[in-house]
Amino acid sequence: MLPSPLNEEFFQKCRNDFYDCPKNVLAQNVCTRIDPFDACLSRKSLENTQHVFTYKIENEGKPLTNQKSSGRCWLFAALNCIRIPFIKQYNLDEFEFSQAYLFYWDKIERANYFLNNVVDTAKRGEPVDGRLVSFLLSDPTCDGGQWDMLVNLINKHGLMPKKCFPESYSCEASTRMNSVVKSKLREYAKDLRKLIDNGATDDEVKERMKKQMNEVYNIVGICLGIPPEKFTWEYYDKSKKYLNIGPIRPIDFYEKYVKPYFNVDDKVCLVTDPRSSNLYGRSYTVDCLGNVVGGRPVLYNNQPVELLLDLVTKALKFGEPVWFGCEVNKRFAGKQGIEDLDIHDFKLVFGVDIQTTMEKADRLLYGESMMTHAMVFTGVSVDPNSQKPTKFRVENSWGEDRGEKGYLIMTAEWFKEFVFEVVVDRSIVSQDVLDVFDLPPIVLPAWDPMGTLAK
Repeated sequence: MLPSPLNEEFFQKCRNDFYDCPKNVLAQNVCTRIDPFDACLSRKSLENTQHVFTYKIENEGKPLTNQKSSGRCWLFAALNCIRIPFIKQYNLDEFEFSQAYLFYWDKIERANYFLNNVVDTAKRGEPVDGRLVSFLLSDPTCDGGQWDMLVNLINKHGLMPKKCFPESYSCEASTRMNSVVKSKLREYAKDLRKLIDNGATDDEVKERMKKQMNEVYNIVGICLGIPPEKFTWEYYDKSKKYLNIGPIRPIDFYEKYVKPYFNVDDKVCLVTDPRSSNLYGRSYTVDCLGNVVGGRPVLYNNQPVELLLDLVTKALKFGEPVWFGCEVNKRFAGKQGIEDLDIHDFKLVFGVDIQTTMEKADRLLYGESMMTHAMVFTGVSVDPNSQKPTKFRVENSWGEDRGEKGYLIMTAEWFKEFVFEVVVDRSIVSQDVLDVFDLPPIVLPAWDPMGTLAK
């Protein structure tokens, strides 16, 4: 096919057609003054949205959390789930687990995981300018994560209250710290590959990695602080009674005081990937994706979205919150906190529709869709006749300025299009679905959209 440059005749026709349409002029007048997406907001959808639900978690966690300028949503969402039964068990008014504590260990562990990937890909013979190594080097460490990565951190390092390891500047605004760590990790990658090319033994490579990780430990510790080996937690319960726990190690705190009421190993992560290349009822993993060397792999059990909808509804009826991953910013009214396919009327304003004009599978294939954010389901409404879900209540981690004091509302139709994974208790999942976890996983390439991390 010959090149098809745009010429002056084409530009003149477009200009004349634009100004011949009064609606275009009106849309231009509006959209040059305000956010174009706000101009597309549907008044009718706003009128039909009510934050009232058939089933709602009895004791939602307080206070509402805020990840601020960091990509820690997956940690916040998980800890928001875990604290709900914890608050109930210990009769607390409000409580937060330390997000900074898990963030600290994820930075340390993930740097080590990256260095191990560098060594592994070098020994595989992957060229440094090949697609795989180039992809790994493009972002050696980020804030985002997946459910299985959270499980690895808790099972190895435990949990602790936020009051015992509070936020730091680089927790809430991680860009500068990440830039330092990324710069060093790329430098270390060059060093390790050169070492391997020169025929170094495995022991020599491991010693070099230990030296590199010691430097990472110092950088992260300077920015985030270093968690105490033991802590004492003092608190008042709802009756204003003084209580305390400790001195205790974080892993023992999790095992003794948290795990009996929320065991991360009892939860299973199900995904929905409708691409024809990825069959339902099969397990998948992503090459080089993880955070803890020797930890459990990131494993995807691929199921139809209708099953995910049913399981989330069942869990919420039982009073159990649900961690989930979605593409948060599509068909999303941010200030109002509404996830609804009809919340924007793009065609009215622009003359064309967007975001839902392709099937979900095609959006994954063409780079138009992927999981970007993790949150928590805390409520659901069901149709009185069919008992099918119609809308969900969502606890976010962006503070109280959006939606109903920080809580969002999501329609079931939006769920079908933009939710990609959910975590539920294995007790409500059928055995045939659980058996999929025992199948040898199909390995997807590192750059596959299902390997995107929630931020």
